Amino acid sequence: MSQITTHVINIVDGLPARNLPVVLWLHEETGCRKVGSGVTDADGRIDNLCPAGVILPEGTYRMRFDTGIYFKSCGKDAFYPWVDVIFNLSSDDHYHMPLLLSAFGYSTYRGY
Repeated sequence: MSQITTHVINIVDGLPARNLPVVLWLHEETGCRKVGSGVTDADGRIDNLCPAGVILPEGTYRMRFDTGIYFKSCGKDAFYPWVDVIFNLSSDDHYHMPLLLSAFGYSTYRGY
């Protein structure tokens, strides 16, 4: 399992958000570097955002959830074309970043 995982739920439909692309970036002094990516599975999860066993360096990261593509595939318009979750990674612990989603809002938190 990746050090960073996610789970996306469409709270309007009460269903997992399937086939939602996610990209993980590390912010560095010279810009951003892509360190992982994936697409949510049938349960709305990505457990392999980064290769298993890879420990990411401490720093500031951004997970970009492509909500526009997801809602378009559902036949709906999205007010937010993507959601960026920016967070600090400060240890080699597991970080689980759930996203609760609707076409007009979202919420996130650090899970375990």
